[in-house]
Amino acid sequence: MMPPILINRNLNIQLDLNIFRKSKKMVKPLLFSFLTILFIFFHFSGNSQVSKSGPIINDFGKVYKIENPDFKIHVDKEYKAVIDVTGKPDSHSQRNPLIETAARFLNMHAQSGVPAEKLKVALVVHGAASKDVISNEAYQKRYGKDNPNTKLIKSLLQTEVPVIICGQSVTYHKIEKSDLIDGVQMALSAMTALVHLQGEGYQLIKF
Repeated sequence: MMPPILINRNLNIQLDLNIFRKSKKMVKPLLFSFLTILFIFFHFSGNSQVSKSGPIINDFGKVYKIENPDFKIHVDKEYKAVIDVTGKPDSHSQRNPLIETAARFLNMHAQSGVPAEKLKVALVVHGAASKDVISNEAYQKRYGKDNPNTKLIKSLLQTEVPVIICGQSVTYHKIEKSDLIDGVQMALSAMTALVHLQGEGYQLIKF
């Protein structure tokens, strides 16, 4: 009776060794994958940045701080830009990101050391974006909700950012001058305003 028992024991031992070898082979790639995931997680979480608004427009225009860019910023230079705003979001509840570009322009350069007095930006609004500069009351009549751009535009106006709307677009979209947010200026046309501002040294930004 002894030999069969020995054979069974040897067989069990052999099977256990095979399972151990196979499991050892499986553990190595799994461990490597786990360590790789950990490395990626800690690498990117350690280098991740949070966008911040301010110091000029505090509630809007979040940007990322870029340390030591190759294309250097000249903090003693005057930066003048006019932003052409003609596109609009799909939803009437969304803020227009092209309008917020003005806040981003001011904040990103101020965060990088350019004095506020050397930063000039203007908005020229026309086409489908015309609705984005009307008052809450006028917006409510058209779309049944408040204008999501109102606070942003008021913040820009308080910072002396000219917000100019195309008179041709106003007429085409049947917008009354009284419908505009207080402080928004109406021009003969967007073309007129863009030519005038570029003649004053503003550089055109168009997306």
